[in-house]
Amino acid sequence: MSSIDLFSIATGSSEPIYRQLIEQVRRFVAGGQLRAGDELPSVRELSQALALNPMTVSKAFSQLEAQGVLERRRGLAMVVAPQHARAQPAAERAELLRPTLERAAAEASQLELSAAQALALFKTILREGNNP
Repeated sequence: MSSIDLFSIATGSSEPIYRQLIEQVRRFVAGGQLRAGDELPSVRELSQALALNPMTVSKAFSQLEAQGVLERRRGLAMVVAPQHARAQPAAERAELLRPTLERAAAEASQLELSAAQALALFKTILREGNNP
């Protein structure tokens, strides 16, 4: 599987596309799917594969570089920065999930779903995701 295949964009999401890209790269690095030295697709390749404006991809990559997640190499593809040689500890990876779960909890509350109902749905979704 190429690194382009890792990415997916939710066009109907309220989260800006560049933020979706940033969060996906951060999760891939935290989870160990992308490690130090792994090359990312070029801005052109990724923007064509996902049908995005190249400036959107460039903005995401630039912010990831500023955050120390990616490293720019003149004339070459961007790579995962050296400090990301292995997956982050589970507690740190879980913190990356917090904003998504906070939004989901707020939506469950707005829909007047109980915690038990929301957790049951989450468990079902997790099981479905592990059994394609």
